[in-house]
Amino acid sequence: MRKNVEQKITRIINSLLPETAFRNRYAKKTSLADRMSYYKTPGVSVGVVNEYEVEWARGFGVREWGQLHPVTKDTVFQAGSISKPVFVIAIMRLVQEGALDLDEDVNNYLISWRIPANDSWQPKITLRQILSHSAGLTVHGFPGYLQTETLPTVVQVLGGEYPANTKPVQTNIVPGTQFRYSGGGTTVAQQLVVDVLNKPFTEIMHELVFEPLGLAHSSYEQPLPAEWAKMAATAHPWKYQPVAGEWHIYPEMAAAGLWSTPSDLARIGLEVQLAIQGKSDFMKKDLARQMLTPQISRGSTRVLHDSHENMGIGFFLDGKDETIRFKHGGWDEGFVAHMIFYRELGIGSVVMINSNQGHDLIFEIERAIAIEYGWPDYLPKEKVVSKVPDEDLRKTLGTYVAKSGLRFKVEHGGDGLLLLRATGQPPIELYPESETKFFAMVVNSEVTFKKTKMGKVEELILHQDGTQTSARRTK
Repeated sequence: MRKNVEQKITRIINSLLPETAFRNRYAKKTSLADRMSYYKTPGVSVGVVNEYEVEWARGFGVREWGQLHPVTKDTVFQAGSISKPVFVIAIMRLVQEGALDLDEDVNNYLISWRIPANDSWQPKITLRQILSHSAGLTVHGFPGYLQTETLPTVVQVLGGEYPANTKPVQTNIVPGTQFRYSGGGTTVAQQLVVDVLNKPFTEIMHELVFEPLGLAHSSYEQPLPAEWAKMAATAHPWKYQPVAGEWHIYPEMAAAGLWSTPSDLARIGLEVQLAIQGKSDFMKKDLARQMLTPQISRGSTRVLHDSHENMGIGFFLDGKDETIRFKHGGWDEGFVAHMIFYRELGIGSVVMINSNQGHDLIFEIERAIAIEYGWPDYLPKEKVVSKVPDEDLRKTLGTYVAKSGLRFKVEHGGDGLLLLRATGQPPIELYPESETKFFAMVVNSEVTFKKTKMGKVEELILHQDGTQTSARRTK
């Protein structure tokens, strides 16, 4: 069995597929070592879940560029915003114990700091909204602090008071109406659990998550204790250059302060998968289901990627039915990480690196894992050409003009094709998905046609790179 796993690892680290500029096209297979060199990334650590177990975990490269200390499966990395869903699991444990209510006004729990009123209007914000990034709170993320800087308290961070290096956390859109990512909101929740339990945050996380799950290589300690520093990777933002002092400090622990390994994070993801199946003594099934049920749409206009992510409680959700995936990324100064697990299947992975420049490398590794293990619905689906009668194609022919003056001419290309001529460009072949939806292969573009109630085509919409260009048909 072990030999089989080693063969899988060998195939994965020699089968990375770099993306190209074109949809569903990849460059030739290359090795992890080559890509680490390309991205100037000293160290990589990977953990893989398969058949409801952590099948393997392994480190590659070195903890710091120019040094000889290798990355092992026990080398700790900063997890960035993956700190958030791990913290959310602690919140759900408190909900399970009856200590917190997801739908209670958080100001009824907060003592040291409270959600401020905007003039005479006092917003009501709940933990459910905060943990699904729909509370309308400000401050996207945190840059951290150098080892030599004076550190703020969490209350100072929330108030945007010296020596905090971020603005105050405030409510400036209507809570519960839309998705907007807020590390500031997570920091509100951090202070809330400290106020409710009257314990240090690191002790709370150890008691609620790390100790019950037997996670020996995870900690929210900020600054990192000396005994942990001996097994920590060094942060490298760009071009192999380490951060002054080796890494930044994040007093916003719940939002960005977790140190961990892919093994530990894989164990956390696995426990959520087991809870979904009703096979966990750690978390009840109904709470796990709540976490992985869409609370609000993240939304997307990126038509080319067929993406419309939803936000659960703590995790982003993608896919549908049995291929729903729960996931989260992380980015601290000099560290990047990504975790992804299937809700209904016992598969997933965690990748952590000590380089911001290597961000894309994470997804090249993840893609190689997905292909090796046959993850369903992970890769973008190939477009399927449909057969559309010529009489329907002819209804789209003509000239369309955008408000900017950009002109498009649609012509019949024969064999079920249309030709799109944009101002000053040679014709581009369009392949039909339906009688109103078409796609190109030579560029990442899609075209849809809008009809009147009488069935007459009146508008062309060009979808490219998350934007839309509308052009009206001329008489």
